[in-house]
Amino acid sequence: MKPKQILNPEHIAKASTRNVPVSTKHCVEISSHLRYKTTELAKSILEEVVELKRAIPFKKFNKDMGHKPGMAAGRYPKKAAQEVLNLIHSVEANAQFKGLNTSALKIIKILANKASIPATGGRKRTGTKRTHLEIEVKEIKLRKKERTKKSATKDTKDTKVTKETPQTQEIKPVENKIEELKEDKQEEKTEAVEEKVEEQPVKETETETPVEEEVKEVKEETKGEQKK
Repeated sequence: MKPKQILNPEHIAKASTRNVPVSTKHCVEISSHLRYKTTELAKSILEEVVELKRAIPFKKFNKDMGHKPGMAAGRYPKKAAQEVLNLIHSVEANAQFKGLNTSALKIIKILANKASIPATGGRKRTGTKRTHLEIEVKEIKLRKKERTKKSATKDTKDTKVTKETPQTQEIKPVENKIEELKEDKQEEKTEAVEEKVEEQPVKETETETPVEEEVKEVKEETKGEQKK
């Protein structure tokens, strides 16, 4: 037999919840379906289950259970899926606190155990489901395909930013030219108006000169008559 691998605790994060009011059988089926998957894939599956868009395959507790699209026996355990999703969010927070890469986490351990049932009132004592949940994740190395995908997404974002900046730089000079043209037109109009205003008094002087000549002629005629 191969020797058991000793995992480095620095690359592992854990989380657990106690006495969760959900079905233990549902949690067992969910945990068996999500084991050895990445946390990102597990979250996407659970979110679809909560929205009733995807079913969880039931392989153990499936007596008299109907088939679901794309699988044999299955169900939509909405309440249990929401609790497991909260547990995954908490273990990701613990991994981030330890300095691990949250986008490269793999579920290596997930368990659901039956908790002690509280003694509630009533004759049948219904509604007393309790479950303990545990999860453990490990930081893994990304594959080449995943790295290329992430680098491609970053490159597309960078190209979008670089494409937007020259457009803004080109628009600004055009707007400045339009403003300069408007200012030049306004200055030309003001200069034309000033020239007209200056020309008006000159014309008045030109009209006054013939009148002065007539006055002089009348004065000369009066002087000639007086002499006679």
